[in-house]
Amino acid sequence: MKKAVCLLSGGLDSSTCLLLAKREGYACYALSFDYGQRHKVELEAARRVAVAIGVERHLITKLPLTAFGGSALTAEIAVPKSRTADEMGHGIPVTYVPARNTIFLSFAVAWAEVLGSSDIFLGVNALDYSGYPDCRPEYIEAYQRMATLATKAGVEGRKLTIHTPLLHLGKSQIVQLAAALGLEFSLTYSCYDPGPSGEPCRQCDACLLRQKGFEEADIEDR
Repeated sequence: MKKAVCLLSGGLDSSTCLLLAKREGYACYALSFDYGQRHKVELEAARRVAVAIGVERHLITKLPLTAFGGSALTAEIAVPKSRTADEMGHGIPVTYVPARNTIFLSFAVAWAEVLGSSDIFLGVNALDYSGYPDCRPEYIEAYQRMATLATKAGVEGRKLTIHTPLLHLGKSQIVQLAAALGLEFSLTYSCYDPGPSGEPCRQCDACLLRQKGFEEADIEDR
C-alpha cells in the first residue's frame, strides 16, 4: 500500500478527505496540530475520527502560534458571529491564521519524506477560496512545486503530490460525499468558538457554513 500523510483537524472537510484517501487504498498517517487554537476541542474530534477510520498512526504536534497571534483563533480577538453568506464571501476574515497552511504543509512534507511517501491529502475547499489565501488552487500548485525542489525525495525524482479532492466542492456536496462514504458526522467538530463544555456556538462562520451545507444536502447533522 502506498503511504499518505493526511492533515486532520477533526472537522467535516479534513475527515472526509482522510476517508477518501483510505478508500483509495492509501495507508494513512494522520497529522494534527495543537497550535493554541481556541477551538482545541477539535483535537478530540480528530482523535475520534482517526480511530474510527483506522490510520497507521495519528500524530498531534504542538506549534505555539499563539506567540504570533494575529488571528481570532490564536489571540484575544472576537470571532465574527451571525455573518451572512455575502459577508463571508468578501475579504479575509479575522479567523485566518497567518501562514497556517504553509506551516502545516511543511510538517506534512517532512513526515512524508521520512515515510517514503509522495502523497499528502489536504481538505481545503471552494468555500474557503474567497476568504483564506492559502486555500487557493494557485497556492497549492506553487507549494507542490516548491516542495519538489526543496526535498531530497524531489531531487531524486520522487515528485510530491498534494491531493485536494474537495477543492472545487461546495459544503453541501462535501456533506453528500461524506454521507456516501459512510462518515459518522457525530465524530466531527466544526465550531471556531465553542462554549465551556465544548458545545458549538452555532453562530460563527464554521457553524453556519456547516448548518447550511447539511440543510442544502437535506441530510441530518447528527
